[in-house]
Amino acid sequence: MAGPLNDVNLAALLLRGRIAVQRLGAPACVAAALCIAGVTAWAWLLPERAGQARLMAQPLPAPSTLVAPPPAPSANQNLAAFYEVLGEKRHAEQQVKVLFDLAAKSNLTLNQGEYKAGYDKASQVSTYQIILPVKGPYQSIWQFAMQGLREMPFASLDEVAFRRETIAEPTVEARLRFTLYLKGQQP
Repeated sequence: MAGPLNDVNLAALLLRGRIAVQRLGAPACVAAALCIAGVTAWAWLLPERAGQARLMAQPLPAPSTLVAPPPAPSANQNLAAFYEVLGEKRHAEQQVKVLFDLAAKSNLTLNQGEYKAGYDKASQVSTYQIILPVKGPYQSIWQFAMQGLREMPFASLDEVAFRRETIAEPTVEARLRFTLYLKGQQP
């Protein structure tokens, strides 16, 4: 007999529930469902929130345990680092050969260049200007220039000038001016 009695109670409860829903209307039922969902989500996230609060309550490490940045280099250290990067004046011609080799690897036409040596008394740095007229695809010229600067960190690319006969022409004529900064005696 327990079975039919439970069925009657369940049927009565369902009937009361349907009557209550009809009295309240759809908007009130949706609002009640959202409130129940919100309370459930809050109860589910409460333990996670408590764990985060415990982590936030932990004390920060003492300032003495933090890593201090290294001291800034002195002016003399910066100057020494500058001179350390410079190329050797006695190897200037070899650096020109490096540029010619890089141009050949980049499939550029490079017949000859112009060279000019100089010296800056104030910095006691020798300079070697190299002007190279090259021909080839635009992208290859830029790759050549960037490879030259990577190979010789003491060089600068001071000027790049491009010329093309027609827009459709795939070959570009370019003039690149590099300056090598070298340590060595005055010429």
